[in-house]
Amino acid sequence: MSAASKAAGAPVGDGEETRRDFLTVSAAAFAAVGTAAALWPFIDSMNPAADTRAVSKVEIDLKPIELGQRVTVMWQGKPIFIDHRTQRQIARAKADDGADLPDPATDASRAKREEWLVVIGICTHLGCIPLGQKSGDKLGDWGGWFCPCHGSHYDTAGRIRKGPAPKNLYLPPYDIGENGMLRIG
Repeated sequence: MSAASKAAGAPVGDGEETRRDFLTVSAAAFAAVGTAAALWPFIDSMNPAADTRAVSKVEIDLKPIELGQRVTVMWQGKPIFIDHRTQRQIARAKADDGADLPDPATDASRAKREEWLVVIGICTHLGCIPLGQKSGDKLGDWGGWFCPCHGSHYDTAGRIRKGPAPKNLYLPPYDIGENGMLRIG
């Protein structure tokens, strides 16, 4: 600063304060970016693994599944039972809507389309896999599934009817498109 400007009463260090402010803001921004870059691997590690994301949604073409056939697919490491129900199975399930059930539910609340029942194939008692998906398996007293470990019987709507299981077979989140594609997840 010249002597004339000092004599004129100009504030001393005006240029210094501006440079100091710029350096402070620049250092803070650099520190924030550096901290974010250092924390990103930790934050990213909390995302689901690629193999988990890959099986979070499953699509199954229902057209090849014949009437009366049962198919098992895997979704998130769980067996999903897909049952292409016959009119007899549907009628039997609807007839039992008013029965005294341990976990009351109507057939309509369990099957989005009455000919297709989609349930998680894990017994709600202790996590066993019930029988009834393969030809020749014991179906239980109500024609659905039977868990031989502790004797739970499920009907054709996947509702618990007899045995120690406290709940019906759980329903996965699913949708059936007009094109005959089942989307689970």
